Amino acid sequence: MDQPTPPDAYDSPWKEILESYFPEFMAFFFPEIHADIDWSRGWESLDQELQQVVRDAESGRRLADKLFKVYRLDGQEQWVLIHVEIQGERDEGFARRMFTYNYRVFDRYERPVVSLAVLGDDALGWRPSEFGYALWGCEVGIRFPVIKLADYNAKWGELETSPSPFAIVVMAHLKTRATRRNPEDRLRWKTQLVRGLYERGYQRRDVLELMRFIDWLMALPEELALQFREEHKRFEEELRMRYVTTFERFSKQEGLEEGLRQGVQVGEASILKRLLLRRFQQLPSWVEQRLAQAGREQLEGWADRVFDAQRLEDVFA
Repeated sequence: MDQPTPPDAYDSPWKEILESYFPEFMAFFFPEIHADIDWSRGWESLDQELQQVVRDAESGRRLADKLFKVYRLDGQEQWVLIHVEIQGERDEGFARRMFTYNYRVFDRYERPVVSLAVLGDDALGWRPSEFGYALWGCEVGIRFPVIKLADYNAKWGELETSPSPFAIVVMAHLKTRATRRNPEDRLRWKTQLVRGLYERGYQRRDVLELMRFIDWLMALPEELALQFREEHKRFEEELRMRYVTTFERFSKQEGLEEGLRQGVQVGEASILKRLLLRRFQQLPSWVEQRLAQAGREQLEGWADRVFDAQRLEDVFA
């Protein structure tokens, strides 16, 4: 097929995935920093504040810039601003912009600012990590940690076995760049990555979030996009049938198949509980109460929702 892939749009997908999985981002790329943050106190995205601070700074080809407020584990009432910059292409002014953003954010908040860079380009030798100048005994500058996504091409096996959602994010980013001129190859990789989400045992919410990222990032020509959607629909139907088969198998194992056919509520409730545990791992006490009080039709309605529900609450909505 001569039809090229559509222009790749990295910025919005990266911004959304950072917003959804900031702690996981830090744990994957900057584990030492992640370990020093008190995540129990929450974290806050300061996008609007960042744009006010840097709106007149030179932009360059960046994918995403984000500002987060976090608390350290030292117990002090001191929060730290973490500025994350995802750079898409080589930009000779990148390190200077990191310096500019850092001091502008510090000037506004008068808080420590940690600048972190993730480079998404293909130039392995380009790794800017500092900027500064000195004159007449005065020195000003910044050094910041840098992650090069292209390095993960040599760590593909680790990405395939990592439980982190950002392993999938990195794989999708690398294959998007590698297939810019090969839409059929992109379709193959997109299909493989999406199906891999189910094999990793992610919760439904995570599957949908990461699928959205992959679908957004790995854009396809319309013909192949339609093919992808049709193949994915068939794949999900196969998964649904596996769940149904599992439901029936549980019935046999518990000696409840006859009772289930006859509408024995206690049998249906027991099987539904096991499916819920398999799907959501833990069940609060209110679930037990709802199951015990429900009639046959209600139980069957809830069972139908188990397969598509993003959250436990959605099953009982």
